[in-house]
Amino acid sequence: MSGTATLVKELELVTKKNGGKISVSHLTHPYGEGSEPVVSIGVTLLDDSGNPDWKVHIPYGNVDDVIAALQEAKAKYA
Repeated sequence: MSGTATLVKELELVTKKNGGKISVSHLTHPYGEGSEPVVSIGVTLLDDSGNPDWKVHIPYGNVDDVIAALQEAKAKYA
């Protein structure tokens, strides 16, 4: 990642008792100068949100569809 990360929100991971976190950040130029900004979602299993175990970058044009898919998954399986 070569751009700037701005933390939007950090959430406690409810399935972990040892400080796991979900972080949502805005990334500018995630793939170099001129690349479009994305939302980055990181998950850490320990209390180390600066070093996530998993992360995904979602282009802003896909955010609404991803939210809808998450809501569908929650309605069907949670």
